[in-house]
Amino acid sequence: MWKPKSNPLQEKSFAFAVRIINVYKHLTSNKKEYVMSQQLLRSGTSVGANIEEALQGQSKKDFIAKLSISLKEAYESDYWIRLLKAGKMLTEKEAGSPKRRE
Repeated sequence: MWKPKSNPLQEKSFAFAVRIINVYKHLTSNKKEYVMSQQLLRSGTSVGANIEEALQGQSKKDFIAKLSISLKEAYESDYWIRLLKAGKMLTEKEAGSPKRRE
């Protein structure tokens, strides 16, 4: 059976979206924070969705446009994470990335 090639960008953006979902659950359940966490959920899960769309782009221009949107969503996600840390809603550990496996 045919199996698509592994794509690190797809895999990492999917893992990022899962982490964002878990942070959202933590913020809404434990911190009772709903506004900024909703913004983070939208931008953080949009990164991977736009990458998926880019991979099915109808042209090189379409591919680049979708990846550009994904990059903007990643920057927006970073903003919300920094803001949540500054507002003491997330600790450095909660906001950080998991250790890389070598």
